[in-house]
Amino acid sequence: MEYRLPPLTELKDLLLDALCVVDEQGRYLFVNAAYERIFGYRAEEVLGRPMIDLVHPDDRELTLRAARDIMAGESKFNFQNRYLHKDGHVVHVQWSAHWSPRHHVRIALGHDITELKRAEAVQSALLEISEAAHAESDLQSLFKRIHRTVAGLLPARSCFVALRDVDSGEVAFPYFQDEYDVPPAPLPLDAPTLSNHVIRCGEPLLLTPETRLDLPAHLRLPVGHRSTGWLGVPLATPTGVIGALVVQSYDPATRYTQRDVQLLQFVSTQVAAAIERTRNRNWLAFLASHDPLTGLPNRSHFHDRLQRALNASGSERHPIALIYLDLDGFKGVNDRHGHETGDRLLQAVAERIRNGVRHSDTIARLGGDEFVVMLNGTSRTADAVNVGESLRKSLSQPFQLDDHAIRISASIGIALHRDDDGGEDGVLQQADKAMYAAKRSGGNRFVLFPFDEPWTV
Repeated sequence: MEYRLPPLTELKDLLLDALCVVDEQGRYLFVNAAYERIFGYRAEEVLGRPMIDLVHPDDRELTLRAARDIMAGESKFNFQNRYLHKDGHVVHVQWSAHWSPRHHVRIALGHDITELKRAEAVQSALLEISEAAHAESDLQSLFKRIHRTVAGLLPARSCFVALRDVDSGEVAFPYFQDEYDVPPAPLPLDAPTLSNHVIRCGEPLLLTPETRLDLPAHLRLPVGHRSTGWLGVPLATPTGVIGALVVQSYDPATRYTQRDVQLLQFVSTQVAAAIERTRNRNWLAFLASHDPLTGLPNRSHFHDRLQRALNASGSERHPIALIYLDLDGFKGVNDRHGHETGDRLLQAVAERIRNGVRHSDTIARLGGDEFVVMLNGTSRTADAVNVGESLRKSLSQPFQLDDHAIRISASIGIALHRDDDGGEDGVLQQADKAMYAAKRSGGNRFVLFPFDEPWTV
């Protein structure tokens, strides 16, 4: 049997890989049929066009260096870079390229390795996110690693996480990295934003300049700079949608596709689980060191902070004063109105104390109706007394809880730390003794330790 080979021109178009010929200026002189299958452009759309225009922006410098090496006589085998397909998605290509000095052209054969790279990247991303969920101690660190991981899968220079607060009903933006805009303030869930729409519907949303016109009118208004590409997927857990993961691009050449939707959806499952694990771990750590009713540090946490303050040295060491508060008449509130009202009263008391001291001061609930404030950097008796008296006046004002105007007061003890006070136990016991002295004197007053100082009342 006689075999006849197809003509050379037909053989070129039977190749599954892209065959390209580029001149010294980097312009396309020839591409075969497979080029359109891989990159989406017909031959007449690219001939005469600079090759570098189609290369992914982040890989252009690398590609130009490789081109210079090839033209200097160094053939390249298995060189990898990324191109932008005509529809905007990223194409990974592995090239073998050679320079023909006789014809002054570069001849290159490109194999599409997009699916292989995608599979490798997804596997790596899942491992990275899982590791981050166990390694990072706070959400900000976790979000940074997630952003870095997502950026390895698709264009994500601008990326943010929107999380729904079940208690407040608001959507906040704990992580927001954008090329133009700053993080927006928390918004109600019914606000007409794209990320809120994703959270409410629990479905991904892909937008291009064309598909934006299909949006309902109330969602077409841009929030900040208008992006050319927008992709958001819900962060879903077994208990419901907790937020949205969003990437957006301002580069007209970058278009997100349905492939990117599927990819980000797949990753988002791991992201949501990682956020939940980190939140739960942080909540357990918070419960171990804070009072769950008021959110204030508990007795153990306060002792740790006090100990650190007393043991500090050099420029880290600052004088401190303690204000010990015990509520007058709190038991009667519980008896008359019930423990639920009593709990709400304790929360309101904690809030008034917060508003009455500086952010740098430490407030703790030691248990029951006892609170303590550590005034950091306070060395003057008059300053501590002014804060104590201000808190006394504030707490003596009525608390409006539903239909009840509840009146209580506070017995307050004040002590300033001195080097001979015997450390943590010494200054805390002094403030405690002063508080009991105020209580024995009828309450609704402060007493300064030692008792012979002129501030005692």
